[in-house]
Amino acid sequence: MIGTRIAAVGHYQPARVLTNEELEEMVDTSDAWIRSRVGIRTRRIAGPDEPVDELAAHAAAKALASAGIEPAAVDLVVVATSTAIDRSPNTAARLAARLGMASPATLDLNVVCAGFTHALATADHAVRAGSAERAVVVGADKMSQVADWSDRGTCVLVGDGAGAAVVTADRAGGDGAGIGPVLWGSVPGLGHAVRIEGTPPRFAQEGQSVYRWATTTLPPIARKVCERAGIGPEELAAVVLHQANLRIIDPVAAKLGAVNAVVARDVVESGNTSAASIPLALSKLVERGEISTGDPVLLFGFGGNLSYAGQVVRCP
Repeated sequence: MIGTRIAAVGHYQPARVLTNEELEEMVDTSDAWIRSRVGIRTRRIAGPDEPVDELAAHAAAKALASAGIEPAAVDLVVVATSTAIDRSPNTAARLAARLGMASPATLDLNVVCAGFTHALATADHAVRAGSAERAVVVGADKMSQVADWSDRGTCVLVGDGAGAAVVTADRAGGDGAGIGPVLWGSVPGLGHAVRIEGTPPRFAQEGQSVYRWATTTLPPIARKVCERAGIGPEELAAVVLHQANLRIIDPVAAKLGAVNAVVARDVVESGNTSAASIPLALSKLVERGEISTGDPVLLFGFGGNLSYAGQVVRCP
């Protein structure tokens, strides 16, 4: 039976750093207010000449180089994004063209903040089914271009960036960087709680509704993700939740019971990068050596559409 593994990860962020102090000059807010409400200190902002597919291509190129795989050998590209402006060519196809890939299947997937874990599951299923051998999975978003920079409740949250993973077949079925079964779902009736809509599109959310849902409903679901993987929360080496807000990340991680895990808190320096947040945070943990090859890591995305998806993976 074909298994899967994450061969490598990579990430990319624009050079421009936007601090809380700069935001104080733009809207009625303060560094103290932002830190106390969401825990964010800085975020990265892409320029007008940095489209989503460019962010995605940088992260994918880094992951492929780390895996030692040539772009031409990739046969599936899945990009999770909700902020690409153009409909066609899609972001995955533009990424493939930028990197000189030969003839991969290319698809975009929009599940907003839960996009990467949905995309990872999609690639995992394709490889297990024998439809692909080597896949690139990317979460990339340019939230700055859908932000309302006059709304202090949302503009302080957002950042831009991309994170990527290379997924390959694992016919040996060993204990390498495997990808566990996904648990995913949504609350369609409350999908309006997080929105990117209108012309031009603008990001808006009902913050208290999202906070209550995330901190009460999600911890039991995250525990079920671990159960599906056959692992106890106390065995996790790391927990990488969607980087929405420290006031959500910390209580969800605590209620999960992952007492021995490193908890990713990249939101502090990167802000909420939507679909990019999980692979971005995971790649940084790997790069800094905070987790080791083979370590079990919970990835759990949630947010837009009030969707969620999670799986336990082995660190590459």
